[in-house]
Amino acid sequence: MPNAMAVQVTIYLNEADKWQGRPLHMSILNFLHGENVFVACTLHAVAGFLGRQRVKTSHLVDAGGKLPIIIVFVDTDDHVSRVLPKLKEMAAHRLIVRENVVLEQGNLD
Repeated sequence: MPNAMAVQVTIYLNEADKWQGRPLHMSILNFLHGENVFVACTLHAVAGFLGRQRVKTSHLVDAGGKLPIIIVFVDTDDHVSRVLPKLKEMAAHRLIVRENVVLEQGNLD
């Protein structure tokens, strides 16, 4: 079904973020998998910043677990609406962006 509509969510974290003592990005990824979200990935940045803080790079010895991590997932509007409340709880202090997207290729089946 070319040009079908979907929703893409991007969550901006950093390496030091935790959920119940575990890395937040893996907790979120496992939650999304358990909720049967269609596609999700975690991207580990080599450089970036969050919340107007100074730029961190993988070349800095003092990056200290503060490198950005980005989680992106895509699913139907209904499914995203169902998982977002838990994600907002898990990443309460981080930026979550939701946007409508067009599937140029593939489908959510």
